[in-house]
Amino acid sequence: MNRYFGYVRVSTARQGEGVSLTEQREAILRYAARHDLTIGEWFEETETAAKRGRPIFAEALKRLRKGDAEGLVIHKIDRSARNLRDWADLGPFMDEGQIHFAHESLDLNTRGGRLAADIQAVVAADYVRNLSDETKKGQHGRLRQGIYPFRAPLGYRDAGPGKPKTVEPSTGPLIRQVFELYATGEYSLATLSDEMFRRGLRTNGSKRVHKPKLGAILHDAFYTGLMRLPSTGETFQGKHRSLVPRSLFEDVQRRLADKAVKRKVRHDYLFRKLFRCRHCERCLVGERQKGRVYYRCHQAGCPSRSVREDAIGAHVRRLLARLRFDPKEFTWLRQEIDAHRQNQVKEVEAELPALERDIGNVQSRLVRLTTAYVDGDIDRDTFTAAKEAVLAERLRKRERLNELRSNPESTTDRAQRALELAADALQSYDSGTDAHRRELIRTVSSNRTLSGNKLSVELAFPFSELAFSPCVLEGCHSQDDVRTCSPNLPQASGIRGPKKCASILRKLLGWVKEQKAAEKAGEESDLVYQALTERAA
Repeated sequence: MNRYFGYVRVSTARQGEGVSLTEQREAILRYAARHDLTIGEWFEETETAAKRGRPIFAEALKRLRKGDAEGLVIHKIDRSARNLRDWADLGPFMDEGQIHFAHESLDLNTRGGRLAADIQAVVAADYVRNLSDETKKGQHGRLRQGIYPFRAPLGYRDAGPGKPKTVEPSTGPLIRQVFELYATGEYSLATLSDEMFRRGLRTNGSKRVHKPKLGAILHDAFYTGLMRLPSTGETFQGKHRSLVPRSLFEDVQRRLADKAVKRKVRHDYLFRKLFRCRHCERCLVGERQKGRVYYRCHQAGCPSRSVREDAIGAHVRRLLARLRFDPKEFTWLRQEIDAHRQNQVKEVEAELPALERDIGNVQSRLVRLTTAYVDGDIDRDTFTAAKEAVLAERLRKRERLNELRSNPESTTDRAQRALELAADALQSYDSGTDAHRRELIRTVSSNRTLSGNKLSVELAFPFSELAFSPCVLEGCHSQDDVRTCSPNLPQASGIRGPKKCASILRKLLGWVKEQKAAEKAGEESDLVYQALTERAA
């Protein structure tokens, strides 16, 4: 038998579309004709030889080992292997004289020929390692320029070599919806996949985006404007337009860590999860009995009694009725709001340069952090984590800068919305849906508890400052004597003067500033110096 196998290979599908495979076949056939060999079967592969695991190459060696052919003819040494393990696998076959290289004039039966072949194999393996290093250098260079050198993720498209990724008009808004819907807590990855498929989200291959792909999207900081190198975990600031605010991305990360999904509500009663038992601190559970809804604590032995839904509703309306304003009061409040709006503009004008300085300071911290890493003061893991924290902080400050430039009156506007909410609270409660009523109660009230047969409800700050009378309602009757509850609502007596209105608005603005400061403080991160301190310790 004079039957041989022929093996040809290219590294990529694009190379397979060219003439390389044809040229390799012709070279092998010329070699076979000169040496009186018959190529009985061809093995063609489109796979890189830099790593082990080529299935067709392994199949050819397996068939050769079984004796299905006398030998294997390959075009060149670098077509057979570019890693030394695959080259070692060919060693036993070369010892038996079963391997032939059509392009190489090497006698593999001699010591010198084998040495020359081994040297070429080492050169081929080193070529791959050098190519990998050069590729990584190029990728790092692009990343430092803010250019993502890999394929654009879903929601973006490639704009050409050396250019930032651009938002895909059809899928970009849908990716934003993926984050927004998951942040609500009402979707698991499976149900989110179904919902986004219904809304039209598809992969680049026009297929459904399944759970693993959705999980990868929700973890990908690229959508916030950052770029993370998969091999090392390093983070870089990108020049592409972000699809997701950093705050929304962090909310999603917390929810992914908790994997908390809201259950579907079977009995959507009006005051569900709004009132707690003062003794057990458990939520009162609603249940329907004889056509009426009652709320009670289900803890065994609890002294609290049940209370009817209409009795709670009467108390809530009495509470909201205290949030009323006379037309004169509104006139004075509007004047105060206009004055504070002018002051707010001045404050924003002062904050803008401060934020720009902070962004410059963050950049300086990044330089110092890189210097510490180069000097060997911190290890790679500490550097990677601290660098990502600094880039995230810079991104948040830039978002704040953009927010101020687009809406410099946000503090005053937020206070004005609170006033409007308070003025229309009772009317909004009476005309709203159950979901709207629940949200309204959560916003304006606090300390909603039941102790024995007494219900206690308080107005939350700053709404407590807007009420005419004391902010606590107690003494709700139990289910046995609910008919004795007075349906009358308290009437506002007197008008608050300009000074009182100005005082109320100052407190309201102070509360808004405290809320915003707390939000800002929660977003700020000092992980860089913390990491350096821990490292020094």
